[in-house]
Amino acid sequence: MSDAYARAGVNIDLGDKAAELVGRQARSTFIPEVLSGVGFFGGLYEFKGYRQPVLASSTDSIGTKLKIAIALDKHDTIGIDIVNHCVNDILACGAEPLFFLDYIGISGVVPEKVSAIGKGLAQACREVGCVLIGGETAELPDVYSGDDYDLVGFVVGCVEKEDIIRGESIVKGDVIVGLPSSGLHTNGFSLVRRVLGETRQELEVYQPELSRTFGEELLEPHRCYLNQLKDLRPVIKGLAHITGGGLTGNIPRILPAGLMANFDGRSWRVPPIFELIRRRGKIAHDDMYRVFNMGIGMAVVTAPENASSLVAAVPGAGLIGEVSAQAGESRVVIR
Repeated sequence: MSDAYARAGVNIDLGDKAAELVGRQARSTFIPEVLSGVGFFGGLYEFKGYRQPVLASSTDSIGTKLKIAIALDKHDTIGIDIVNHCVNDILACGAEPLFFLDYIGISGVVPEKVSAIGKGLAQACREVGCVLIGGETAELPDVYSGDDYDLVGFVVGCVEKEDIIRGESIVKGDVIVGLPSSGLHTNGFSLVRRVLGETRQELEVYQPELSRTFGEELLEPHRCYLNQLKDLRPVIKGLAHITGGGLTGNIPRILPAGLMANFDGRSWRVPPIFELIRRRGKIAHDDMYRVFNMGIGMAVVTAPENASSLVAAVPGAGLIGEVSAQAGESRVVIR
């Protein structure tokens, strides 16, 4: 270890140990297409199996959900969150993931903490057939302080050009199938922390309405829909990943001009955590649907005759709305 660098706040030996621990987990996701991965300067992936390949990519961060993980010193699910979030984003284009990279910025490397994050990353990648091909752990004591860290993910996937899903074929009369979320997923935590608290003491209180603690509920991993939907792409006209902005902010991203979505808010079960947040925070109904997913993690637009196959594919899925001609300025109405 460099004594001078250590006095500046960076421990090279601990960084190397953390890299080796995560590297072992990453290598568990490798497939023959990987020509180089963890440890080299760049990850090499042999591209094959497509006629007219179109690459799809997405990047995101966990946001302030990390504050909950830090308060509880529980870091093994955060990696699942970021992988599933990014994979869902490219799934909305019709793509399947090829490989994933992560970035961890941290004040001081704790190998066990970094390894726990890496465990979640690798687990989620294995579940969707995605390679954890590389990443970076940056020890930055002048940027992050105390136990703070940041986690960012980047995924690259592929889709045949003819199979891209963009919502262009959506027409009046199409229906919307809602796929259930596993809770808050990775959005709205700045508001949630203000309403419910963010200290370990507050988060470890058992909540009868949830049948578990706040902390357990809030750290429930972001659900991924790839495995349920990938074989149903031919009947899917549009996919909206319901993240920040909720239904009202994300559905218009896939609707052609002149169309709107009408939702029946009674047609799906809103998990109790959302009602608890609304009541404690005295938050308006419309604001809840603009901030949170409200129990719908992915919205699927399809022709009416194909709705039953989509509902059957995902436990808890159901018909929640329909597409109509736009009436007025609003493109989403929730009744």
